Parts: sequence; C-alpha cells; structure tokens
Amino acid sequence: MGVIKKFMTEFKEFALKGSVVDMAIGVIVGAAFKDIVTSFTDSFINPLIASIGGTDFAGSIRLPWVDYTGLSLEEIQSLSINYGAFISAIINFLIMALILFIMLKGINALKNGITKKNKKGAEEEPAPEPEPSDEVKLLTEIKDLLKAQNGKK
Repeated sequence: MGVIKKFMTEFKEFALKGSVVDMAIGVIVGAAFKDIVTSFTDSFINPLIASIGGTDFAGSIRLPWVDYTGLSLEEIQSLSINYGAFISAIINFLIMALILFIMLKGINALKNGITKKNKKGAEEEPAPEPEPSDEVKLLTEIKDLLKAQNGKK
C-alpha cells in the first residue's frame, strides 16, 4: 500500500507543477485554435488560390492503371492521389507556425520588459555590502588592539 501512496504523491507533484499545467492548457488552446485555422484555410485561402490558379484546389490525380468506370465518388477518391487535403494541411501548418512565432515573440518581449523593469528597480536600491569574512574580522581586531597599545605607549 505504501508504494501506491508514494506513486500517487509523486504523480500529484508532477501533475500539479506549473509547467505541466501550462502545457496542458497550451495543448487545449492549440487544438481549439487548429480548428479556427483549418476553417480559415478551407473557407478563405483555398478558394482564393483556386480562383487565382484557375484549378480545383481540392482536386486529385487519377491513377492511369485504375479503371474508374462505374465507381462512386467516394471510391474514386479512395483510389486517387488527393493532393488538395495535403496542401491544405501544409497551409494550416504554416499559418499555425507563423501565429505561434508571433505569439512567442510577444510573450518574450513582455518577459524581457518585466525583467528589465525589475532590474531597474533593483539598481535603484543599493545592494547591502557583504559581511567581512572571519579572517578579515580577526585581522581588524588585531589591528585595533595594536593601535590601542601603540597609543598608550
């Protein structure tokens, strides 16, 4: 029973660390954000590319050795090279990477600004002088004793 309790304690410490919780939140937000980017790509980017290029962006390449006569649309798509979905995935990835890059640059700029501000606040307050070592204290006492003896003579 002690092993299970120790395991649960260790797991609780791990799961409640700030970085793990932050990562979980990031994954959830990223998954939701992925749907937004996919919708944006499918609704705006793909039709824009199709209108400029004059080609069906969600198209496919039919393989020359396959006989497509009498097949349904689903069967034709399963026997074809569907490049449109792959290109959409690449566009989604590039948009996500760009947005994450911009977000991280902003977060790092905020962190650097806060750090610089904290450093400025620390510079305004003088740092306390370090306490002398035991050797320095002993030498100071000896010096003071010698001065006292020389002053009496």
